[in-house]
Amino acid sequence: MPRPRKVLIAVEDTPYYHVVSRCVRRSFLCGVDSVTGENYQHRRAWIEQRIRLLASLFAIDICAYAIMSNHLHIVVKLQPQQATDWSSQDVLLRWTSIHKGTLLVQRYLKNSTLGAAELDTLHSCIDVYRQRLTSLSWFMKCLNEPIARQANKEDGCTGHFWEARFKSQALLTEEALLSCMAYVDLNPVRADMAKTPEESDYTSIKERISPSFDLAQAITEQTNQGNLQHFYYPLKPLMQFEGEQIDKTQLGILFSLSDYLELVDYTGRAIRPDKKGSIAEHLPLIMRRLNLNQLGWLTRATQFETRYTTLFSRRAHRDTA
Repeated sequence: MPRPRKVLIAVEDTPYYHVVSRCVRRSFLCGVDSVTGENYQHRRAWIEQRIRLLASLFAIDICAYAIMSNHLHIVVKLQPQQATDWSSQDVLLRWTSIHKGTLLVQRYLKNSTLGAAELDTLHSCIDVYRQRLTSLSWFMKCLNEPIARQANKEDGCTGHFWEARFKSQALLTEEALLSCMAYVDLNPVRADMAKTPEESDYTSIKERISPSFDLAQAITEQTNQGNLQHFYYPLKPLMQFEGEQIDKTQLGILFSLSDYLELVDYTGRAIRPDKKGSIAEHLPLIMRRLNLNQLGWLTRATQFETRYTTLFSRRAHRDTA
């Protein structure tokens, strides 16, 4: 029986979540249609642009993402504390980047004079918008709905584009986070869409290795498509790797980027009979440094969705240690 979203997403338990959205009937609506031969690969760029722009507006950081031909993966870190530092003006500008806002909000942003009662209503709107800008559900709503409308418009049809609401998995341990990120970044390799991670288009690992995201182009295209009202913010970088733990507050991933790349490379070299692609066999020293059980790690990182339906729990971590 499906569980309420508020039960599945609880920042007090963990800020890290793995999110999956699949195209209706798992059709290749972002790839090559096997029946008509039509190529919809350009839609993967739409989704990548949308993810990166929304992350810069929401109090949500992106750890990893992979946009495939019939589904997408995102690993996020919820950062509600970021929103507490935003001014009222900042909240309104962020929200109206993707929504028009109420007439009262529009009047306020045009510097119109508001009465006391109107200001009270405005502050209530700001509180609602601030909360929404920290919500994973609203993030996915603002991602999926415009993409569906745009694709339907291109195809001259109506109906569902995504098969259901997004699925989410809580990542309660550092190992859960790293194995899920590796699983996501290796999706194109496993599907034999790319030979190596650095050749995997529309993935976070390619962005980390060779940054090529064009913010100006993304803003122009999303605005022309009617998916963006305005955008006044710099592009928020992907969640940073911070290496070894040090004696100060750390907001990034407690792992070095070079070690993560080695880890992904090692994991990708494991041959899976149920997948088309892999990387040549190699065993880096990173596994010994992390003191991880190699078989357990490979099982978790290559079969993440099937083994953990909604939760990668501390109990599962203990049982396989």
